[in-house]
Amino acid sequence: MWAYESIFYQIYPLGFCGAPKENTGESASRIGKLAEWGEHIKTLGANALYLSPLFESDAHGYDTRDYRRIDRRLGSNEEFTAVCRSLHEQGIRIVLDGVFNHVGRGFWAFQDVLHNREQSPYKDWFHIDFGGNSAYQDGLWYEGWEGHYELVRLNLQNEAVIEHIFSCIRLWVEEFDIDGLRLDVAYCLDKNFLRRLRAFCDSLKPDFFLVGEVLHGDYNPYLQEGMLHSVTNYECYKGLYSSFNSLNLFEITHSLLRQFGPENWTLYKGKHLFCFVDNHDVTRIASMLNEPRHLPLIYALLFGMPGIPCLYYGSEWGTPGRKEQGDPALRPCLPQPEWNELTGSIQQMAQAHRQSRALCYGDFHSLLLQNKQVIFERAFEGERVLVAINADSAPFTAHFNANAGRARDLLSGQTHDFGGGSVLPPFSAAYWQVY
Repeated sequence: MWAYESIFYQIYPLGFCGAPKENTGESASRIGKLAEWGEHIKTLGANALYLSPLFESDAHGYDTRDYRRIDRRLGSNEEFTAVCRSLHEQGIRIVLDGVFNHVGRGFWAFQDVLHNREQSPYKDWFHIDFGGNSAYQDGLWYEGWEGHYELVRLNLQNEAVIEHIFSCIRLWVEEFDIDGLRLDVAYCLDKNFLRRLRAFCDSLKPDFFLVGEVLHGDYNPYLQEGMLHSVTNYECYKGLYSSFNSLNLFEITHSLLRQFGPENWTLYKGKHLFCFVDNHDVTRIASMLNEPRHLPLIYALLFGMPGIPCLYYGSEWGTPGRKEQGDPALRPCLPQPEWNELTGSIQQMAQAHRQSRALCYGDFHSLLLQNKQVIFERAFEGERVLVAINADSAPFTAHFNANAGRARDLLSGQTHDFGGGSVLPPFSAAYWQVY
């Protein structure tokens, strides 16, 4: 599966392109900006683009009005087809957000129910009680997603709903040639629906990638044969920033050992979770870390640990943004890409990750662990890479059993000798490829 060897780059198109917050019906051509950033994405080392919702919606994209057309605030289907062609020509695959658990109140079928009530042919597409009422005084009750009644839950037990969703996915593949879907709130989706979705997508396009948004608990039910290829690793998201802020690298290492370690009870060995340090729903990592000098180190862990790394647009040069400031702070319109020392470091890490089979597929073994330092090994088919992090402001001399004499640092290109202990400079990271 191509995604297991990829670096993803996430963009939230409505914010990125500067679209108005509400959809008032006014059309504008903005989506071409995605293609303009293709060169930056490619230079950074990413080769897959994950796009948050871009279909016609009421406001933020997760309140879909029509799965069959691009949001008019962004442009037309024809314009997005040209964007996809341009990105594909640059070697960048495209994964769209599939929001199938719920739609917006402006969704065409729900509007038909509001107008025609019991006579609507779409009344069973939703969970409706015509004897109740809603917060919007509709004269009927319906189930909203987790108490958000601007988001109307779809009835995924209804065959007509499934057929409509599948017909829209077919359209996206045939018209835009997309390469995969990120399933919004996958933890809410019916498991039988997910199995049918996987089989349908497999029939459309070989290696069509499916990744699900799952927050807590056991990820394995979603990663079984015939289900999803990957899910979001929120457990390690929390462990990454928390380990640096508390100067306690035991936390993230414990999670990684629990998920991918050498023991028989390891939860996800051989599986590929979708990993990130921030995204469109959480505080930007530059605003989350207490120590700015830890920024390149958290990315070193992201690219060195098991999983599929994903970068959120703008964070590669340290764009700030706090969740309590609202969605616009997390999903800004950035006029053009920037490049600084952090961006250059991420480029090196991305290149090292994609060129190393061990970093893409390797097992996880902890070799040295202290509050401010960690060294672990990734090994696959004879290739060994040691990932070393020093989060301290002082140098650290590491003594551990590397079972090797020399190595090449994939980040600096320098040769490393393990003979007399390994000196880790302050706030440093290394990827030692052992030989």
